[in-house]
Amino acid sequence: MSSHPFDYSDKHVVITGAYSGVGAALLDILVELGQPEVTVLDLNQPEGPCTRFIETNMGKAASVAEAIDAIEGPIDVLFNNAGIAATHPVEDVMAVNWLGLRQLSEGLLPKIRKGGTIANTASIAGGQWPAHLQEVLECISIEDREELFGWCGQHSEIVGDGYGFSKECVQVYTMKSAKDTLAREVRTNSVCPAPIDTPLLPDFTKTMTEKTIGWTIDQIGGTIATPRDIAMALSFLGSDASRYVNGVNLNVDMGFNAFMTTGQIDFSALA
Repeated sequence: MSSHPFDYSDKHVVITGAYSGVGAALLDILVELGQPEVTVLDLNQPEGPCTRFIETNMGKAASVAEAIDAIEGPIDVLFNNAGIAATHPVEDVMAVNWLGLRQLSEGLLPKIRKGGTIANTASIAGGQWPAHLQEVLECISIEDREELFGWCGQHSEIVGDGYGFSKECVQVYTMKSAKDTLAREVRTNSVCPAPIDTPLLPDFTKTMTEKTIGWTIDQIGGTIATPRDIAMALSFLGSDASRYVNGVNLNVDMGFNAFMTTGQIDFSALA
């Protein structure tokens, strides 16, 4: 029995993308919270503490399917953390950030025990979904990969370079799938971080421009999130402390979206 609501001891956790950044920080935090059994899916084996490593390309359906078959249940927590920036082709961005996440979530759901959780790493870059919710719902309903890539080509004005839209898909999927997972007594939520000081930051600087990244950070007091900041929010969503939280996209952005909503963001610096 857990000694406190954040206790991960005696749990089985699956994490994607734990070689560096947020995932690596999450491995360290889980040691502090009880040192659970941890299975990592990534292209590279992490240096941090884990029980087993399964080499997995989250952008390849066959690789994800092999990982699903290789993971023994029961599972208590699935952290869908792997992601890539738009320095890659749109199809690859959508495959890793969205399709792989969906495939793994749905493939492992039967192995997640009652009371378990799924926590996705989305982004505040995916916060524009209300402007075209029906299109996002249409996209996430497409099962066939080639059909989805064709859809993306036909809707390039919405999809753009793929990154923001892939995270819109994750946010909307988090809300939509939460009802299905709840039917199995499994909760689904996401964290939506502002820019994070990780090895991927230079890639985001290239695609979003250094000016935009710097402006975003300036609007929230001039501090950039650390991997640990985001990993702590993920560990909350994966723990029993969030037992009544479901279908939530948690902004971990030092207030950026709150300031945006209430008209307190200064856009003049972007002009």
